[in-house]
Amino acid sequence: MHNIQARSNLYALLSRILLQELDDEMLSIIRTDTAMLDLMPNLKAWEPLYALQNKVLLDEYLNPDFVNISLLHLIPYETFYVRDDQMIETGGANPVTDIYSAYDFIVDYAAARVVSTDHIGVELEFMHHLCEAEFKATMQCDADSVSELRAVQHRFLNHHLLQWAPMYLLSVKYEARTPLYADAADMALEFLLSDNEYLSAASSS
Repeated sequence: MHNIQARSNLYALLSRILLQELDDEMLSIIRTDTAMLDLMPNLKAWEPLYALQNKVLLDEYLNPDFVNISLLHLIPYETFYVRDDQMIETGGANPVTDIYSAYDFIVDYAAARVVSTDHIGVELEFMHHLCEAEFKATMQCDADSVSELRAVQHRFLNHHLLQWAPMYLLSVKYEARTPLYADAADMALEFLLSDNEYLSAASSS
C-alpha cells in the first residue's frame, strides 16, 4: 500500500507542476520539503531558491518559465503529437474523453485553465486518480478492482502518456530556463518509464 500511495503522490506532484503556474503556497511547500527537493537536485542546488523571496521567484523566474514551456514555445497536448495534422482536439472526439468518463474523472476546465483534456498535467492527474482508486480498493480487499485498476493504468500509460509525453518532456528539459522545470521534466520522464515497468511486472505476476 505504501508503494501505491507513493506513486499517487508523485503523479499528483508532477501534475501540479506541469498543469499551472506555481502559487505562493506550492512554492513554499517545495522550498521546505527536503524529500521533494531530493527528487530535484538542480533545483536544490539553485542559489536563488534560498536567496530570493517567493514573489520574486514566481514573478521573475518560475512563472515566466512555465509560460515559456507550456504556452509560448511548446505544446503540452497529446493530440498535437499523435495527429497527422498536429491539431489539438478540444471536443468529444479527444482520445482520452471516454476513458475519463468510464472512471468518473471530471476535468475542471476553469481551475485547470486548459483548452483540452489531453494536457499532460490532466493526464498525470488522471493517473493520480486511478492510483487513489487502487489504494481504496486495496484497503477494501477488493482484489478484482485492484487488478482492473492496475490494468487501466498500464493501458493508459502505453496508449496515451508514453505515446507522446517523452517528446514533450525532452523538449521541456532543453527549453527550460529554470532548474525547477528541467528537473520536473527529468523526474516525470524517469518516473513514467519506471512506473510502466512496475505495472508490466504487476500485470504478469
